[in-house]
Amino acid sequence: MPTRASGAGPTSSGDAIRAIPVRHWGRWVSAAAIAAALGWLGWSAVRSGFVDGAQVRHYQFSRLILEGLRATVVLAVAAQTAGIVLGVVFAVLRLSKNVVASWLSGAYIWFFRGTPVLVQLFFWYNGVPSVWKRITIGIPFTHLTLYSARTVDFMTPFMAAFLGLALNEGAYMAEIVRAGILSVDEGQVEAAQALGMTPLLTMRRIVLPQAMRVIVPPTGNEFISMLKTTSLASAITYGELLRRSSDIYSTNLDVVPLLVVASLWYLALTTVASAGQYALERRYGRGLRR
Repeated sequence: MPTRASGAGPTSSGDAIRAIPVRHWGRWVSAAAIAAALGWLGWSAVRSGFVDGAQVRHYQFSRLILEGLRATVVLAVAAQTAGIVLGVVFAVLRLSKNVVASWLSGAYIWFFRGTPVLVQLFFWYNGVPSVWKRITIGIPFTHLTLYSARTVDFMTPFMAAFLGLALNEGAYMAEIVRAGILSVDEGQVEAAQALGMTPLLTMRRIVLPQAMRVIVPPTGNEFISMLKTTSLASAITYGELLRRSSDIYSTNLDVVPLLVVASLWYLALTTVASAGQYALERRYGRGLRR
């Protein structure tokens, strides 16, 4: 009876093949080294008394901190919403065949992406009231005035922060939306035009729904960044989370515990936003997941 030589392959397709995964020892060693370094840093911080845990727990849910947290969320949501609307409008204008509209959109994107956010906040809060003393809205060619107020009264810290962050965000969102629109196959637009759909209806029903798969991930990243960028509004005395923390530690000198409190709340906000971003990505990426 013929026998199979030692080390030869299986003689029939029914024989099982035992697959042995490759062991990546380098990954385990590097992971252990990183964990050890982080553990050492954490233990050193605890032993040094650099962070007073009792103070952190005391201020974590204090009234001023919670007021700042609410102001941060309100400003971030309002500015991001306005930025998305501006981004869609200026992205469509950027892709327009109208040279003037495309040029104006490009100039808007160039200016607000090319200047620091903090400079823009100072401009709205300090520059605008010094240049325009009064804001008046009326019907042209008539004496009817719909709204009139001193600019210094209108340009509150919240309004200045909202305008600065929203206009800056709109410039970045315009490029994100433009990339999403360009990712849609041109044949989709041609098919919609063949069906007699107007350009606006084509954009709303055909292009934007398909572009959302490309738009959603960077938009989620922009909102997460917006939650942290609101801390710049503390420079113009808007009472967001960092400003409220600084108001407290400027009186009791507990700087580090208050900064830890603010950081923990920022981490909580960004964690929730990351979970929402992941859910939206799954929603718009159905059928394309690996």
